[in-house]
Amino acid sequence: MTTLLIIAFLGGVLTIVSPCILPILPFVFARAGQPFLRSTLPMLAGMAITFAAVASLAAIGGAWAVRANEYGRIVAMALLAAFGLSLLSPRLAAFATRPVVRLGERLLNRSGAGGGSGVAGSLALGVATGLLWAPCAGPILGLLLTGAALNGANVSTTLLLLAYAAGAATSIALALLAGGRIFDRLKRSPAVTERVRQGLGVAVLAGVAAIALGLDTGLLSRLSYTSTATLEQAVVDRIRSRPPDSVVRTTYPDRNASKTAATTAPGAASPFRSSLPDLGPAPTIAGATDWLNAPPLTSEQLRGKVVLVDFWTYSCINCIRTMPYLRAWAAKYRDQGLVVLGVHTPEFAFEKNLANVRKAIGDFGVVYPVAVDNDYAIWRAFSNEYWPAHYLIDASGRIRYRHFGEGQYAETEQAIQNLLREAGASGVAMAAGAPAAPAGAGAEAAPDVGNLRSHETYLGYKRAENFASAGGLTADASRLYEAPQPETNQWGLAGAWTVGPEHARLDASGGAISYRFNARDLHLVLGPGPAGKPVRFVVTIDGKAPGDSHGVDIDAAGAGTVTENRLYQLVRQKGQVTPRTFEIRFLDPGVEAYAFTFG
Repeated sequence: MTTLLIIAFLGGVLTIVSPCILPILPFVFARAGQPFLRSTLPMLAGMAITFAAVASLAAIGGAWAVRANEYGRIVAMALLAAFGLSLLSPRLAAFATRPVVRLGERLLNRSGAGGGSGVAGSLALGVATGLLWAPCAGPILGLLLTGAALNGANVSTTLLLLAYAAGAATSIALALLAGGRIFDRLKRSPAVTERVRQGLGVAVLAGVAAIALGLDTGLLSRLSYTSTATLEQAVVDRIRSRPPDSVVRTTYPDRNASKTAATTAPGAASPFRSSLPDLGPAPTIAGATDWLNAPPLTSEQLRGKVVLVDFWTYSCINCIRTMPYLRAWAAKYRDQGLVVLGVHTPEFAFEKNLANVRKAIGDFGVVYPVAVDNDYAIWRAFSNEYWPAHYLIDASGRIRYRHFGEGQYAETEQAIQNLLREAGASGVAMAAGAPAAPAGAGAEAAPDVGNLRSHETYLGYKRAENFASAGGLTADASRLYEAPQPETNQWGLAGAWTVGPEHARLDASGGAISYRFNARDLHLVLGPGPAGKPVRFVVTIDGKAPGDSHGVDIDAAGAGTVTENRLYQLVRQKGQVTPRTFEIRFLDPGVEAYAFTFG
């Protein structure tokens, strides 16, 4: 426990170097030069306590606490905007702070503390700042909340959250101390001090505007991902057994899955006994950051049902190709007691965006409940390592079947039927009939496994391989690349690109990506970049327009547009499948390319 407390404290200290904290710093530095005990310390205490309280509520209460925090952010922004305006105008400051002064005096008089309103005002400012800081804490907070969700509310959870908050408050206090010395010098020049005061007011208002526009958790969080993720990830990896980037997206079933002796599910409601093994108690499904298509569910609420847990992420081609079967099973066996539960665990940063996930489930026609697992809480509870992964839980809460990757659909459906019969469901035989055989269209179509000789390829330097452009990849710096002549299963860049840990970003129009592939289908995960502006592109195959071999996201001439972060199907070859050279050339800058997948 001591080690975890130290790591949580150090994780909090790292917060100060994250750009995600930038909108908050003007509020902190505006207190520089004021008495530490009556101004700075209460503000920092308010920040730490409020942060720990909101985080604890998020861990214990689930989605309602997150929504409550959103309302708190609105109140906090109003308070901080007023604070920023007060810095611009002393008269306005006197007027705006009069209610706070009176409230502070009343609170202090009742408590017997006395001594004016400075402490109350600073504490209120700290509370507001803490509300804004809570969603910006990064992967360390996610890890702590995961522990809280798995272990429940206890003293250890509270201590970990307080240790994290204390670490962040300590680093901010040190920065504030350095800023205070500068302010002491400025006091000797009233005119300069007034300009600094007004500058701080502008900074505060700019910070409020950034928060209101979502830049604190949007653009700034993306900047934070590239600039501080390495430091934060190192801390996280010290206390979790397996990092997310070691997981596998796979087309094939797991041939090493446990094949233990058959047992009977305890508490079965029917004389029927299947030969499915008992793989142990099902882990908790607590810890989701949000729920879609349903209110938050618990393991207890699902007891008595047969539950199919599907781990997926929306840009994963292997997950996309299982969607027709999941939809079919959810509809076919709903009345017999089957609950299909999607657990959306992101691979890329853009897959953490709730709006993106909500749109994706609409596009895929998903109507069953989806737990948004942005903190990997459910993923870790199941010790899962694959996208997609399917776990069948019987009516008594035991895992009876699991399958990793695509395929084995008939066997999975048979397992569903067996567990429904065990649970005493009526009409299973009539509902069963022939196994579901949905015809997937577009990217949902089954892969041509017999001709599949190219495999998933990442473009970010953390997992990139088979790169063919001269000079290799340059990490985190813009560089001009020359188009290669790739051999089969090699790829390369042309033009000005900046290659980050998980994607390559085009810095100037006219850049291209080429790949020598051998498969029927080629897909590429793309996004329009931070600006969100559409990016036009043209695809060629062996230097020619794709014609009838175009994918669903381009036309026969090869033209298409990147409008959102998702998987784009660019090639579906007609006729004989042979090695081909694919090139995508972008007519606008800013595109982000993540990974090739094939089918």
